[in-house]
Amino acid sequence: MGYIDFGSSVLGKMMKVGVQPDVVTLSTLINGLCKRILNGLCKTGNTDRALRFLRMMEGRGFKPNIVAYSTVIDCFCKKGLLSEALDLFSKMKVKGIRPNIVIYNCLIHGVCNLDQQKEATTLLNEMAGNNISLDIVTYNILIDAHCKKRMISEAVDTVDAMRKQGIEPNVVTFSILVDAHCKEGMVSKAEDIVDTMRKKGIEPDVVTYNALINGHCLQNKMDEARRVFQLMSKKGCAPAICSYNIMINRYCKAKRVDEAMELFHEISQKGPTPDIVTYSILMQGMCELGRLSSALKLFRAMLKSGLELDIVSYTILIDGFCTAGRIEVAKELFLQLSVNGLKPDVYTYGIMINGFCKKGLPDEAYQWFRSMGNNDCLPDSCCYNVMIQGFFRNSYTSEATQLLVEMVV
Repeated sequence: MGYIDFGSSVLGKMMKVGVQPDVVTLSTLINGLCKRILNGLCKTGNTDRALRFLRMMEGRGFKPNIVAYSTVIDCFCKKGLLSEALDLFSKMKVKGIRPNIVIYNCLIHGVCNLDQQKEATTLLNEMAGNNISLDIVTYNILIDAHCKKRMISEAVDTVDAMRKQGIEPNVVTFSILVDAHCKEGMVSKAEDIVDTMRKKGIEPDVVTYNALINGHCLQNKMDEARRVFQLMSKKGCAPAICSYNIMINRYCKAKRVDEAMELFHEISQKGPTPDIVTYSILMQGMCELGRLSSALKLFRAMLKSGLELDIVSYTILIDGFCTAGRIEVAKELFLQLSVNGLKPDVYTYGIMINGFCKKGLPDEAYQWFRSMGNNDCLPDSCCYNVMIQGFFRNSYTSEATQLLVEMVV
């Protein structure tokens, strides 16, 4: 349900005419609110609203079911609000609602993401005490947690334990293992895992292929990465924009921006649609090679595409022009930020301050340094260091010493 405000309006009208909404109606609204949060359309405000709906259900004599509670708990977990999730979980159990595998998986995923092994063990023991068996989702969460901690042997042991329980790995399990091996430089082993998948009748998905492509890229084996990239399409798995971004990023890092641009043009012809990451990677690559006109052309194309601008894309361009000594163009781009509803961060300011200092304009750099507070952006130690070094570089020894004292005090 996407029309949350409409749903809330209907709910209000129902109550006005004396129609009491049931648990399904209210649970649907909670679910819709949580989906908005998870989709990034809203932030913590809607989490509070979801919780208020739950409280309203209780206050009006309804008994929220496990679905209503798991919806809100999952919402908390995905937002990193683990203490709130565990608190609600405890209250749910006090009310006599027996947890199911879905709600345990939400919580285990949440605690694993925050590396809280003790809490994860407690939840797993509680599951066993409630005679709830781990399912493929639970095992995948645990395998992923081991892999993120670079504990591949433990992840493999967990896969073996899962098999002993009669649960076979799925595409998610294999993708996690492929990614982990690739990140550890064991790309050949990752390829073997993909072969095992196929022998078991499980076709790699876009996540599997992306992990393998990234593995070859990390080894600077671009021909191999390209081979896997092309294999995707042959196997009927269309590359996603993140697949293209992995390739484009590595080409740019290898200073092979022309090949990166070939892929960019391929996207224009075949799809998918380039995102802000695609443009930012290419602009960074162009700027690092001093091809500022090409970077600016990409920036304008991004503007025309209707993508929502962010501070990162502007900062890349500003840095490019500052590095090239074209401080006036960088300044013009900086001033465009407020026009587009963006606020510079401490990194953007640091680039501008450094740019002015390198151009022999320490006084102007200092003005920008002191104006940071006007944008609710106080200088950090890096900004102080840039300004102090700029003063020393321009023989402003007294000013540099004074600023050094200010930073320390």
